[in-house]
Amino acid sequence: MDFTPSLKAQDYLERLRNFFATHISPATEQIREQNRSLNHGRDWTSWQPVPLVEALKEKAREQGLWNLFLPDPTMGAGLNTLEYAPLAELMGGYEFAAEVFNCNAPDTGNMEVLYHFGSKWQQETWLRPLLDGTIRSVFCMTEPGVASSDATNMRATIVEDGDELVLNGRKWWTTGIGHPNAKFAIFMGLSDPDAPPHSRHSMVIVPLDTSGVRILRMLPVHGEYDAPYGHGEVTFENVRVPKSHLILGRGMGFQIAQGRLGPGRIRHCMRAIGAAESALKLSIERGLSRQAFGKRLLDLGGNQERLARARMAIDQARLLTLYAAWKIDTAGVRHAMSEISSIKVVAPNVLQQVVDMAIQLHGGAGVSDDTPLAGLHAMARSLRLADGPDEVHCAMVARMELRKYSALLQTQENSHGTS
Repeated sequence: MDFTPSLKAQDYLERLRNFFATHISPATEQIREQNRSLNHGRDWTSWQPVPLVEALKEKAREQGLWNLFLPDPTMGAGLNTLEYAPLAELMGGYEFAAEVFNCNAPDTGNMEVLYHFGSKWQQETWLRPLLDGTIRSVFCMTEPGVASSDATNMRATIVEDGDELVLNGRKWWTTGIGHPNAKFAIFMGLSDPDAPPHSRHSMVIVPLDTSGVRILRMLPVHGEYDAPYGHGEVTFENVRVPKSHLILGRGMGFQIAQGRLGPGRIRHCMRAIGAAESALKLSIERGLSRQAFGKRLLDLGGNQERLARARMAIDQARLLTLYAAWKIDTAGVRHAMSEISSIKVVAPNVLQQVVDMAIQLHGGAGVSDDTPLAGLHAMARSLRLADGPDEVHCAMVARMELRKYSALLQTQENSHGTS
């Protein structure tokens, strides 16, 4: 295996670094201040996009740094999963950066769903505006009434009625639904209760202004609402959409989801690694610039060893994630499930540990919004639940590992049975 970026990826990486140095880093504090003044403490129905972020999006598009995640060379940058991974890491260093390049979740996942599985009409109606960045979208999957760590538990329903589909159910942790530009949801629901467990669910496009769609509230994470994006609770009461809004076909929900989640988890994990690098940098700057008890903070209480272990953990997580990306590209998502689950556990935990160290070095400033650390900690802790909790992914890795020894185990069982 070779993790060396291709010439094309190196070019994008250099252009992206220049963009960060010229436009994003100098504007970071002003962007955070604009967001605070426009959206913090306000009802979510009055949230507004951050003007500086919108201006940066125009600059990024003008420079061809747009839709970098999409492997299509016409609609996106034409990069594979491994080539895009370092770009995602760069974006992870700033909480708003992915949106600047139209590479923000959940839009990236929804664009991939429509790109790979959508009809021509669905692509023209919904994918094109997403690619242009003129609208945003959300993904409605998790439900409050069931253990959503087992996605087959979903009970929201999709029922055929003539030429229409009727949707009923309650969803929550719908990321981005508080954004004023969010225009449609991809809704996953139970469409065939009698089919095998992974063929019971379907995905349907639902415009958010459809009658019966009601956004009940935004859900705070560690007391913050993540304006202007938000994570919402939504009800669907006798929501009717044409059958043309069904994606791929009845019972195809899990097949679509697996295609969506593999590359998406690479991006999540690489952004987490970028965020960990940012937290480590803040730790070093703080530890070198502050003194206590006659010494630099980094020279006290085992902080240098913590720094070293953070460096090791980040590098290990990066290599594991790049390996998973390489395996997706060379063998396909289906043959990289163990590696995908592994990084989904490792990367958020590494981020959480590094951010916790950084908070400790910053003292009270670390838990305030004077630094991005509190937000990064909330992101890390949330990622250990999003797209499946740690325990689900550990169980997947264990199953895949035991499968390697299935012949040996069978032989042992047979020998015990005859002895």
